[in-house]
Amino acid sequence: MFLPTTREEMAERGWDELDVLLVSGDAYIDHPSFGTALLGRVLENAGYRVGVVAQPRWDGTEDIERMGRPRLYCGVSAGCLDSMLAHYTAFRKKRRDDAYTPGGEAGARPNRAVLVYSNLVRQAFPALPVVIGGIEASLRRAVHYDFWTNNVRRSVLLDSKADVLVYGMAEQTLVTLTERISNGVSLEDLPGTVSIVSEFPQECQALPSYEEILADPKCLLQATLSIERQVHEGETDLVQAHGTRFVRLNRPAPCMNQEQLDAVAELPFTRSAHPSYTEEIPALAMVQWSVTAVRGCGGGCSFCSLALHQGRRIRSRSRDSILREAAALARHPEFRGSITDVGGPTANLWRASCRANPSSCRRASCLAPRVCPHLDVPQEEYLELLRSVRAVPGVKHVRVASGVRHDLALECPDFMRGLTDEFVGGQLKVAPEHAADHVLKLMRKTEFSLFERFVEVFTGLNRASGREQYVIPYILSAFPGCTLADMRALAIWFRKQGWRPQQVQCFIPTPGTVATAMFHAECDLEGNALHVAKTDREREDQHKALMGTTRRGPAQGRKGKGKERNAKTQRRKDARGRKKAE
Repeated sequence: MFLPTTREEMAERGWDELDVLLVSGDAYIDHPSFGTALLGRVLENAGYRVGVVAQPRWDGTEDIERMGRPRLYCGVSAGCLDSMLAHYTAFRKKRRDDAYTPGGEAGARPNRAVLVYSNLVRQAFPALPVVIGGIEASLRRAVHYDFWTNNVRRSVLLDSKADVLVYGMAEQTLVTLTERISNGVSLEDLPGTVSIVSEFPQECQALPSYEEILADPKCLLQATLSIERQVHEGETDLVQAHGTRFVRLNRPAPCMNQEQLDAVAELPFTRSAHPSYTEEIPALAMVQWSVTAVRGCGGGCSFCSLALHQGRRIRSRSRDSILREAAALARHPEFRGSITDVGGPTANLWRASCRANPSSCRRASCLAPRVCPHLDVPQEEYLELLRSVRAVPGVKHVRVASGVRHDLALECPDFMRGLTDEFVGGQLKVAPEHAADHVLKLMRKTEFSLFERFVEVFTGLNRASGREQYVIPYILSAFPGCTLADMRALAIWFRKQGWRPQQVQCFIPTPGTVATAMFHAECDLEGNALHVAKTDREREDQHKALMGTTRRGPAQGRKGKGKERNAKTQRRKDARGRKKAE
């Protein structure tokens, strides 16, 4: 049974009032890959009555009000993506679709959805506590650079006028917060939350203020690195001044252990979209028959928000729990025998463990510039897990199409062979991201020669087994420090291989990441100046260079276009002159 979305569905459960109302910018999909469904099920399991309003209209409060005022609070999220990222491309052009909406139709959520939805809740239910969370709120919890307006913005907590912000993977935090609100206990010092305080808390470490970051972009880089360390080390409370008010960023909530991860994954999800939808939702098709085996990412890539949101320490589900989920998938009436993925942000880090003390570790990445000697990764066990999942009755195929860290895979030849021979269904997507060493260092990625070695081994294994399978590399253009010459050199490498790149993404400076702070400050972590492609024209040139469609030169392009425009103008003048003469 789905969480209720209407009064009628509340009545079916015998409810006349909700404890918590969750508002989301995504359509309601009851699957553990979607935050609203995940948190709703966790709160339901804790004994609370939870309802969902998905993609409410924002020209009035009727959708927000349809199940009545909740007893405790309203939780607001933009959905699985920052709403600005969902709406606009890397070149600030409007997207034509939205994978989290029925039929893939664009326009079902507003820009800056957290702000809009919070305002709607305030109108509908005056004085009701508002809790904001999800990726949009989480990564905008402090002062941040906003690519779409080219401005530095305040913490979203201030602009939304919400009571508290929950960041990261919030299952435990939200249950504790709900208990505190129910019992009238203060939320100010709750781990995993951000709140507004009127005085500077002396026990907190100060971040550069909003005013300091406005005056000096390098201060944003300093603040971002401090927040990153807070997430990784988990021991420091931070505070950031915004004029006379202070935003307190409490230390992250403790990571969930294996038993807790198993329990959450095995809650009674239907793994389907709400039956009120008449069109398919593209995002569901991508994950419906996948199994999440790990949480967290040790990569620490400077452009990625995964480690900021899920943490850098890997937490793995148990083998038995994963097999029970596979068995449940096999019993699903719509299942056709293929599990599309078993993994997570970095699939072959399942059951990875670290011997280092988190409080003393100063590495930003467990894998770059090379694999940390304190990291134990039993990739052979992950291979055996895949084989066990494939052996579950009703499961015909198990695929791993992405999420494999290629540099790590090279360290285990048996894993490479087993993965290639048994679990790649034609294509394997991996992420070298670039070829230039200075760019890879800024990305916190390993050297390109490891990707070349991976392709060589992968190709050799396929040739030996008579299979025709391909590596599909993810590539980033216009990253801070990358020049047009760097992209052209990468394009030459691809041409020599006889490849045409398919997965090329122009870097989008999303709030909260180290790479975004470098983009804004135009310097690296040591303060050295960087070339940054900031104009849409230069960003497009870098992007097109890899696709073989760049202009020969900006000056020549302008000159040619200028001549053409002048000729057209002169022809119009001549035509007007002839008309007057007649």
